[in-house]
Amino acid sequence: MKVRDAVVLVTGANRGLGRAWARLLLEAGARKVYAAARDPRSIDLPDVIPLELDITRPEQVRRAAAECGDLTLLVNNAGIVRGGHLFDDEAFERARQELDTNLFGTLAMCRAFAPILGANGGGAIVNVLSVLSWISIPGGATYSMSKAATWSMTNGVRIALKPQGTQVVGVHVAFMDTDMTAGVDAPKASPLDVVIQTVAALEAGQEEVLADGLTREVKRGLSLERGVYLDAAG
Repeated sequence: MKVRDAVVLVTGANRGLGRAWARLLLEAGARKVYAAARDPRSIDLPDVIPLELDITRPEQVRRAAAECGDLTLLVNNAGIVRGGHLFDDEAFERARQELDTNLFGTLAMCRAFAPILGANGGGAIVNVLSVLSWISIPGGATYSMSKAATWSMTNGVRIALKPQGTQVVGVHVAFMDTDMTAGVDAPKASPLDVVIQTVAALEAGQEEVLADGLTREVKRGLSLERGVYLDAAG
């Protein structure tokens, strides 16, 4: 898929990776960029179309689909992390919140926009995943659960939409230099670099992006006799 002249919707576009997506797509020649956030007043980029969207609210997802009937590229960037351990008292509630946004909200967007992308020639969907789709870390087990489920869902969406010619790209990345990882003392990828890699993958017809060295190392480790996922990471 070519980004130039594309019509794009980016969720969670008010900061971090989502803001980098919206900015770079404009610079790359996208014809129109819908920038979605729960509070559209938090969108500060010029030349985008702010859109109120909470992906966990079905009525807002339906409204977005009705307003963006010209879409050719959907970037599912919105997500949350709550943190904590599986045996904390709050673990179920945190897991439900993360699954509601990261899995079910993303799936709702895919379902709402799949017919639109198909009608507009196929287009593409980008789902922002994580290295934690494959491993679990202390204090982030429920988030890892949500991203593992979203990875599986992404693979299912790819297969389901292949007949209509929709390219589906899963983006796996470890730590990025965003608000979400402000308290993490570790090497961090640049959001802009992650977007650049993903745009290149889109235009090359690829289906997966491994955006940093740690992510590539973990992916290789999945097939070891003792897979990297069998031990706690971090």
